[in-house]
Amino acid sequence: MEKEIVNILCMKWGTKYPADYVNKLYSMVARNMSRPFRFICLTEDGVGTHENVEVFPLPELSVDLAGPERGWNKLAVFAETLYDLKGKVLCLDLDLIITGSLDDLFDYPGEVMIIKDWIKKDGTGNSSVYRFEVGAHPEILSEFEKSFQQIKKTHRNEQEYLSAALMAKNALVYWPDEWCRSFKRHCLKPFWFVIARQTQVPENARVIVFHGKPDPHEAIAGVSGKWYRRFKPATWITDHWR
Repeated sequence: MEKEIVNILCMKWGTKYPADYVNKLYSMVARNMSRPFRFICLTEDGVGTHENVEVFPLPELSVDLAGPERGWNKLAVFAETLYDLKGKVLCLDLDLIITGSLDDLFDYPGEVMIIKDWIKKDGTGNSSVYRFEVGAHPEILSEFEKSFQQIKKTHRNEQEYLSAALMAKNALVYWPDEWCRSFKRHCLKPFWFVIARQTQVPENARVIVFHGKPDPHEAIAGVSGKWYRRFKPATWITDHWR
């Protein structure tokens, strides 16, 4: 019996990440999936993306997102229809690396799956890796478009609002902790005051998220972004991020 085709989706806007980040993400997915999949990129600019990446325009919200925080764009995927996509969609941020099989992320039970934020204690999820069913929760988007001024005052970003709205419906489920790890919090070996730290891949990690700084290309070079987080060049990243 053939397995159904599943959907992997990423979003790219602005100039922070080049098309190469999309292409590397596609390549990592292709090496770590045993089932057939579609790879979709929602973007303002699809120039330079791999021929196997399906490019669709970044959906437009009906509200003005004036300001630097454009992560609210992610909420557009909760529309009742999303181009011709059907069924489960695994959304991946561009600033991550894949270090293990993604198959289990489609089989794990739950309405909307998300990373349990590593810092917050209120149940907020980190939306670097989340899974949802197309059209299952359209009110997430419609409520945001109707009340976005108040929502933006109450919630600092899209993942805080998304988590709160889904928790209110008992629809939010978290990935097993070891599957999605933070480079800054889980890949750096114990702190030494003088010597730059070694880094490592946590056991059974499927995805390593590079939230904030550094980005993958910076971590490879040993650029930490913070004086107190010195580490040696994490050259092992190149084994995965390609």
